[in-house]
Parts: sequence; C-alpha cells; structure tokens
Amino acid sequence: MMNRKNLNIVYLIILLVIPIVLLILPADYFDSGQSICLSVLIFDTNCYACGMTRAIQHLIHFDFTTALGFNKLSIIVLPLLLVSYITTIKKTIDKIK
Repeated sequence: MMNRKNLNIVYLIILLVIPIVLLILPADYFDSGQSICLSVLIFDTNCYACGMTRAIQHLIHFDFTTALGFNKLSIIVLPLLLVSYITTIKKTIDKIK
C-alpha cells in the first residue's frame, strides 16, 4: 500500500508529464469533434468558456491568431492557469520534503 509521500510523488510526476503531452500533441488536436459544453448541448448557445480548451492548446503552441479566434478570454486565462499550476507543483514538492 502506498503512503502519502509516494502518492505525492506520483501526483508530481503526473503534473510534470501533462505539459509535455500537451506540447507533443499538435495544436489542432482538439479542434474537431462534438462539443461537450452543457450550454451548447442543452441550450444551443455558446458560453464564455466555449472554445477555451482549443484556444489554450493553440496558445501553448504560440498560435495566437487561431487561439483568439476560438476564445478571446484565453489570453487572460492562460497566465492564471500557469500561476495556479506552478503553485500546485510547489505545494506538492513541499509535501514530499
């Protein structure tokens, strides 16, 4: 059975692998397919977050024009996500120590 320190190590590894995977995936990986947004599925209306996943993926690949086309708020959301992400990594490392 894994103790809490080992679980935190596994969590840290997963946190560090996620950006690598997103960088390896092509920028247009999430561009096709059915929307899973409840606002679109139930009310047939876009919400403020519609297109955010696709926009963030394009921002990660420095495709700013396409990203802003999907969701203009992504330019604000990405830095907030990065700060939150880095804070989570730091807290996880502190728990391991």
